[in-house]
Amino acid sequence: MNTVAIIPARGGSKRLPGKNTKLLGGKPLIEWTLEAAKGSRVVDLMVVTSDDEEALAIGRDHGAMVVRRPASLASDTATSVDVISHAIRCLADEGVVCEQVMLLQPTSPLRRAEHIQAAVTRMRDKGAASVISVCEADHSPLLTNTLPPSGCMRGFIRDDVRGVRSQDLPTYYRLNGAIYLVKTDVFLRNHILDALPCYALVMERSASVDIDELNDFRLAEIMLSDDSARDC
Repeated sequence: MNTVAIIPARGGSKRLPGKNTKLLGGKPLIEWTLEAAKGSRVVDLMVVTSDDEEALAIGRDHGAMVVRRPASLASDTATSVDVISHAIRCLADEGVVCEQVMLLQPTSPLRRAEHIQAAVTRMRDKGAASVISVCEADHSPLLTNTLPPSGCMRGFIRDDVRGVRSQDLPTYYRLNGAIYLVKTDVFLRNHILDALPCYALVMERSASVDIDELNDFRLAEIMLSDDSARDC
């Protein structure tokens, strides 16, 4: 296999229970990611890793290989690195070897097939070890700071930023959680962010909703109901 998409969908979620199978726009949240991966035509195999029977069943219905996740990897403390590593080991046990793995989290339902295609293309064109999706930050971090217990804002804004219009500040980007693509052999030796050379795939903010709580889910519903959001 050249590119294997690993789609993690654990059953537990404290902030939004059952979110990975919660209906969004008339279909389970995870289905948006499965359809995008399948529609990209650059993913050779989809793998759904979960402890949730419903998520596993949806994966099977869409032609994905399923990996039943042990309880130790379905807790709040389990990391994406742990989950990907487990999935790679399960693939190896089945005789499946892949050149690169792509983490596609169901919580990014507005990520489309063309974004997945673009990530694979960028990996190839740059000769990269990894590609990570980002989007423009909603607010400049130059206008943020910590606060002391008293709440005093003395020195809150740096002197070199005071009086500068927000539109004249440098453009900052943030990880949007939609796509992590990495060479398998490099991943097994390094954290994804340490898989160098690593390049950014810049996505639109409108496609970068990351569902963590109910307000994020409602925002995704609004975006999906707006035809202009789908075409932007």
